[in-house]
Amino acid sequence: MAAFDHVQRLSEAHGHLTRVELGPGFIFEGERIPLVNPQRGIFKPRQMRYLLSIRTVFPRPGGRIWYDDQRQVHRQIFDGEETVDYAFMGKDPEAADNRWLKEAWENQVPVIYFLGVSPGRYQSVIPTYISGWDGFALKSTLTFGIPYQEGLTAPGNATERRYALRMVKERLHQATFREAVLYAYGRRCAITGLPETQLLDAAHIIADGDEALGQPVVPNGLALSKIHHAAFDAHLIGIDPDYRLHVSDRLLDQEDGPMLKALKQLNGSELHLPSRSRDYPDRDRLDRRFEVFRAAG
Repeated sequence: MAAFDHVQRLSEAHGHLTRVELGPGFIFEGERIPLVNPQRGIFKPRQMRYLLSIRTVFPRPGGRIWYDDQRQVHRQIFDGEETVDYAFMGKDPEAADNRWLKEAWENQVPVIYFLGVSPGRYQSVIPTYISGWDGFALKSTLTFGIPYQEGLTAPGNATERRYALRMVKERLHQATFREAVLYAYGRRCAITGLPETQLLDAAHIIADGDEALGQPVVPNGLALSKIHHAAFDAHLIGIDPDYRLHVSDRLLDQEDGPMLKALKQLNGSELHLPSRSRDYPDRDRLDRRFEVFRAAG
């Protein structure tokens, strides 16, 4: 429980977790307890009887795929299945790592699942349960629990499992879209170049509720600082299909402080574009969004 609380605080503070946040572990009764093994995905600290965490790495572009769950877990979550697969370590089901999975399954021990959302970045899923163990197929299955629920118990029926999976799906959708967009823009604001990722959002050009153009793809996204994201969503800033910025008359007519002045100076400037042309904002989406900006003005 101390580990769960520590990881939840880290997630609230940083969003996605890297080795910088996970490496130090946490202190329990005056002793440092690691959270992960940097070289292995299945981890049980020597101080604990049961498994503490499991991890799925998000492969780097062009990198080797070591385990099947690296290919399948995101698809399984988004396809809405009740459980997801988690591959054994190696080919021996009786190896220590795989026995830890079995013991967690037999005893219904909740664990932390560090799910890769981009290379080197993880989303924590707490609690996660080992809901199956197959020595012939060399894999386990995972079921997600309801976060922050009082009393940790595995979902008892299909409805509870689907509900918990839907919550993970929503978080994963937001996380993967944000990571893809920020990566495309070099983790800098497309308007100002601000490089502080904790102050950056992945803004949709067309809202994700739009079935035709609202897909969570990089050409439908912009890396924006939180204030510019808010201004974009409020139609106080518009971006035309030629990537030029426009400031609404409402802001241009005001005189009140340096922040407002900085926003007004954006009028007529150009967007900072991703390094790869395939990641550029889609012109048709920008055109449609710019029409809304003009109508609002």
